[in-house]
Amino acid sequence: MFFVKYADRHYNTRVNSIITKSAEETKALAKLFAEAITQEVVLKSAVVVALNGVLGAGKTTFAQGFAEGLGVKEKVKSPTFVLVHKYGIKKKKQFKSFYHADCYRLEGEKDVSSIGLSEVMADPENIVLIEWARRVAKALPKKNMIRVTLTYINEKTRKISFN
Repeated sequence: MFFVKYADRHYNTRVNSIITKSAEETKALAKLFAEAITQEVVLKSAVVVALNGVLGAGKTTFAQGFAEGLGVKEKVKSPTFVLVHKYGIKKKKQFKSFYHADCYRLEGEKDVSSIGLSEVMADPENIVLIEWARRVAKALPKKNMIRVTLTYINEKTRKISFN
């Protein structure tokens, strides 16, 4: 939940979900979301964004817009085969690194520690976005975590829910 000023739509209250009608709108929303959450107070652990949705729902597209909102200049690709990509963040004072993880290939919570993600999530200078977060739900932090669910509606339309 966050304040959004999105395209021609203006929201003055907190929102739980938004419908996007294209990949570009999904990226724009994710960019605004990243900008909004980096305005928060100093934390004692990383901010973790837990992304869920079916295959093709737009998780990587969301991650690309999110990274742009953090000021990441590199091309963001799905870390499906390498599991985790690390990007430097220069324009956000509180955060130094953005980690983009894909847990689709992980067996469960034990794998989170084996790839070093537990330590990454403990560092307050990190923002961590995890695709397929439900596969490792028990290993995710209880604090400083935002769940984002992308629901496929049709080829171009997605419902993006925040909670």
